[in-house]
Amino acid sequence: QVQLVESGGGLVQPGGSLRLSCAAPGINISLYTMHWYSQGPENQRELFANIFSDGATNYLDDVKGRFTVSRDNAKNTMYLQMNDLKPEDTDVYYCNIVYRTQNVWGQGTQVTVSS
Repeated sequence: QVQLVESGGGLVQPGGSLRLSCAAPGINISLYTMHWYSQGPENQRELFANIFSDGATNYLDDVKGRFTVSRDNAKNTMYLQMNDLKPEDTDVYYCNIVYRTQNVWGQGTQVTVSS
């Protein structure tokens, strides 16, 4: 059973940083595009960042310059470095991969930005 395992969420003050991890055991992630979503209002997940198989990345304007997606192919793990966090970044964050015919989600990790 293919799965994605997330970690790294928590409570942080405005202006602080967090790093989320998304482990993909058994998947050669270098061959796939992977994504980060936030839960968003009305429980509608919103895509805000991608990392492509060639290592290129893409971000929504809201997070560009503050968030960075990277991956460690040897560890089959994708990361989301979140800097200069704002209260409006508070949300549940999900990683995602379309692996062969399966649309696979992480379990979600809560990020709360509050003083």
